[in-house]
Amino acid sequence: IAEDMSAMPGMCLPIEEGGIGFDYRLAMGTPDLWIRIIKERRDEDWSMWQIWCELTSRREGEKYIGYAESHDQALVGDKTIIFRLCDSEMYTAMSKSSDSYIIDRGIALHKMIRLVTMSLSGEGYLNFMGNEFGHPEWIDFPREGNGWSYFYCRRQWHLADDPTLRYGDLQAFEKEMLAFAKQSNIFQAKTQSIFIDNEKKILVFKRGKYIFAFNFHPNVSQESYFIRLPAGSYQVCLSSDDAIFGGFDRISKETTYLSNADGFPIYLPARTALVLEKM
Repeated sequence: IAEDMSAMPGMCLPIEEGGIGFDYRLAMGTPDLWIRIIKERRDEDWSMWQIWCELTSRREGEKYIGYAESHDQALVGDKTIIFRLCDSEMYTAMSKSSDSYIIDRGIALHKMIRLVTMSLSGEGYLNFMGNEFGHPEWIDFPREGNGWSYFYCRRQWHLADDPTLRYGDLQAFEKEMLAFAKQSNIFQAKTQSIFIDNEKKILVFKRGKYIFAFNFHPNVSQESYFIRLPAGSYQVCLSSDDAIFGGFDRISKETTYLSNADGFPIYLPARTALVLEKM
């Protein structure tokens, strides 16, 4: 896997064909995309077209490894995605007994960002250790500047194992998301845009036999959003809104959606991502 920002043609071509011989290259612009969006824009101003274009713009025939955040963001002096979303509330409101809009927002967007990155930005997916459960603090290796301290030179794995905290919900989503990616073979399938609605913050696309539907709007749920799909029956196989993932359990996985030539309506709550499988 090449860690390369030059976008050099032939990086992933075999050497005998004049290339450099790597199998994959890292989609290194993706972590920068998410930091720019989170830092510089209100939730209402996120561009669905920008997310789609930046996650899918790559040379045909080259394999990419997508990732939402890098090791650089976990080091002292920078912030991870979850820390930018939740900030100091990470220290006071991650208990399941707490009620915090900031934490609810952060957890919802953290799941959506990882899912849309995994499903759009390449033929593989990379996670930096601890990001799967939203590790709350940076890494600071022993150095002269911190008195050669080992205090921040670790991951607090116990946070994800504590059933009273919400870190485990994020980890449960990561496990389910990766299990889905492996069993569905989506990395071998082409991506096709179905619908992009920037005003309503809706992004719908197809990969293989799976339909991905994202509602990034901060407060407007779609009671019956119409999705135009080929005729057939569809069922939700993954929902970011499941209670076991820290969601609100508003989506039924028992419902079968029957699509005619015009498609079908579906309930798509605010800050929720769904994956539907054609049965």
